Amino acid sequence: MTQENITVKVKLFAIYQEILATPELEMMLPQQTTVANVLESLIQQQPYLAKWREVTRFGVNLQFVESDTILQDGDELVLIPPVSGG
Repeated sequence: MTQENITVKVKLFAIYQEILATPELEMMLPQQTTVANVLESLIQQQPYLAKWREVTRFGVNLQFVESDTILQDGDELVLIPPVSGG
């Protein structure tokens, strides 16, 4: 069986949106890709984002998830950095 890719929409907020200069990305990813793998991929593109690695929360399809959650085709991943203000 061949390894097929999945397509995931990645919504970006705050610092991620600022640094990557877009509110969302569409990414083609290998099957079995985790939420953390996506974040690492973005950090490789923009190393400045590494400082938010440990404090970013994740949502998949409007549910908070852990970083080891495996993405499925068509998922919507949200990267949620800490936000200041109140």
